[in-house]
This record gives sequence, C-alpha cells and structure tokens, in this order.
Amino acid sequence: PQHCTCSQHPVVGDPMRAGLNLLTGVAAIGSATVGGVFYGFSTFIMRGLRQLPTASGTAAMQQINLTAAKPGLMAAMFGTAAACAAVAVWTGVRGSSPRSAAVIAGSVLYLVGAVGVTAAYNMPLNNALAGLDPAAPGTDAAWRDYLSRWTAGNHVRTLASLAAAALYTWALTTGEE
Repeated sequence: PQHCTCSQHPVVGDPMRAGLNLLTGVAAIGSATVGGVFYGFSTFIMRGLRQLPTASGTAAMQQINLTAAKPGLMAAMFGTAAACAAVAVWTGVRGSSPRSAAVIAGSVLYLVGAVGVTAAYNMPLNNALAGLDPAAPGTDAAWRDYLSRWTAGNHVRTLASLAAAALYTWALTTGEE
C-alpha cells in the first residue's frame, strides 16, 4: 500500500518520529495532570481551607503537605519533569521548527514554572508552615500570610503546567516537523 510522504503526516514506520510523538504525549498528559492538581488547589481547596478556623486550616494543610510528598504526586510531577527534559533535548537535536519551538517552550514552562516554583517558592512556605503550632496565638497572621503567598505561587504553577500541556498538544497536532 502507498503511504503519504508529505510533511503533514508521520511516515508509517518512522520509529524516531513515533518515539518523539509518544514522549511528547507523555509530557502533555503529565503536564495536564499536574496542572489539574494545582488548579484544584487554586480554585477550591485553598478557598475551603481559608474558611476554616485558623487552627483547623493550618493543621489540615500541614497534613495535605505530608500526604503530597508521597509517590503518587511525586511520580507524576517528577516523571513529567523527566519526560519534559528528554523531549526538549530530543526535539532540539532534530532541528529548528515551529514544532520544536513549541516543545522546548513547553518544557521550559513546566520545568521552571511548575518544578522550579515548587522547589524555590512553595516548598519553603510549606516547610515554614510545618514548624507552626496550629493552636499557638501568633499562628493566625502566619496562616493568612501563607494562604496568600502560597496560593499566588500555585497560580503560577497552574498556568505554567497547563500552558505546557497546550504547547505539547499543539506540537502533536501540527503537521510541521
């Protein structure tokens, strides 16, 4: 059978292109998944915690932070980071094109905006929150400050992750190499 060899369709049997598409798809799904978790925190979880009394909200977030540092979220977050780094390098080696620019931009967004912001901004806030006694008298001001600052950083992580997913998806659907 004849196969289309135009640049808009992957050549059947091109294992390098198939592998790159698979890895780009993994990066897209991972970025969207992690972005969805962050979106939940930005849109309703933090708002719900804000409605609780300070001691209850602080204690709940301390427990959420302990639970978040388990394999489920860590595998999604750092597995996606590995896929993003690998697909950026692989795409960059294949040459410059609108598709490679989108993939590399998606990788930078995820690695800097999701992983980097988590490590440099949200984690230090979480570590400071872990040291608070939820029932202590000065906790209210610290909790309110945490809510504001942590949520702002989380908005950045959400937007970066979802934008990365959109760029990866576009790269998969464009006919350009």
